[in-house]
Amino acid sequence: MSLQDVNFQVVLPVLVIQLVLMIIGLVDLWRRESTLTRGPKLLWVFIILLGSILGSVAYFTIGRRSES
Repeated sequence: MSLQDVNFQVVLPVLVIQLVLMIIGLVDLWRRESTLTRGPKLLWVFIILLGSILGSVAYFTIGRRSES
């Protein structure tokens, strides 16, 4: 598979969604108190950055505690 075979009309939106989820996740993590996250914040930074889309989804589904 070469670079010419890649369909950028499919890949580009996925990359944009991944980048947006990562930024939103990191901003939310930065603003959230440590008591409202499951686990250390530094660990979630690595999961979000290295986990691609799944890392961000994991943070939003598992890593956040409810504020109430």
